[in-house]
Amino acid sequence: MERLRRTMMFVPGNNPGMMADAYIYGPDSIMLDLEDSVTMAEKDTARLLVYNALKTIDYGDTEMVVRINPLNTPYGKKDIEAVVKAGVDVIRMPKTETAEEVIEVEREIEKVEKEIGCLGRTQIMAAIESALGVVNAYAIATASKRMMGIALGAEDYSANLKTQRTPEGSELLLARETIVVAARAAGIDALDTVYSNLNDMETFRNEVEAIKKLGFDGKSIINPRQIEVVNEVFAPKEKDIQKSLTILAAIKEAEKKGSGVIAVILTKEDIQ
Repeated sequence: MERLRRTMMFVPGNNPGMMADAYIYGPDSIMLDLEDSVTMAEKDTARLLVYNALKTIDYGDTEMVVRINPLNTPYGKKDIEAVVKAGVDVIRMPKTETAEEVIEVEREIEKVEKEIGCLGRTQIMAAIESALGVVNAYAIATASKRMMGIALGAEDYSANLKTQRTPEGSELLLARETIVVAARAAGIDALDTVYSNLNDMETFRNEVEAIKKLGFDGKSIINPRQIEVVNEVFAPKEKDIQKSLTILAAIKEAEKKGSGVIAVILTKEDIQ
C-alpha cells in the first residue's frame, strides 16, 4: 500500500515542545528541521534534540522526516549520523542541484547503516530550490533507489530566479510542472512548497487546488491549521469514487467473460 503524503509539516528542530506535540494534529509526515529554522549557534543542540525526539517519542504511523544541513557545511555529516542512528524514515536534502549530491548523501547514510546493521532502511527526499535543480530534476529523482520524493522550495527558487513570489504563483509554474513530470517518470512522490501567510487561507486553498490539478501528491506545510484544508482538497470526491467503482465492476465483468477489453459509459460529469 502506498503511503499518503498529503501533508508534510515542518517543525523546528530546536523546539522540543513542538516536536513532542506535532503528531497529535494528524499530518501524514512530520519534518523535523535542522537547517533553515535553526541558527548556527543552535545546530549541535538541535541535532541532539531531534535525535532524542526520534528515540523517545511515539509518533505512531506518522512518517518521520528530518531536513539535514548540506554536506558542504560542518553539520551535514553529523546530522546524517545522528538521525540514521535514531531511526528516521526519510532524510530530506535541502537545496539539491545535482545527482552527485544525492549520491554523496547516500554514501554517508550507508556508512552509518552498515555500522548499526540496518542497511537500506533510510529513504531520501530532495528539495529543489534553484534553476539548476529544476533543470536536473529527473537526474536527481533517479539518482538513488532510496529516493521517495522530490519537493519544491519556492522561496530560494524565486530568489535564484531574481523574482518574487506572487499570490497566483506564475513564477513557479515551470518548476512545479517539471518537478511533477520528473517525479512521475521516476515513480516517486512530488510535494509542493510551503505557503507561509497563515492569515490568507483563501489563497492557500486556491494554491492547494492548483497543485492538485498539476499532479502533486501533497504539500509541505508550516502550521496545523493548514492540514484540514490540504486533506479536504486531496480527498477523492464522491463522483471520483463512483467512477472508480464503475470501472472496477467493468473489469470484473470482462474477466468473467475472458475478455481483455472493457467498455465503460461515463457521463459528462464523470469526465470533468
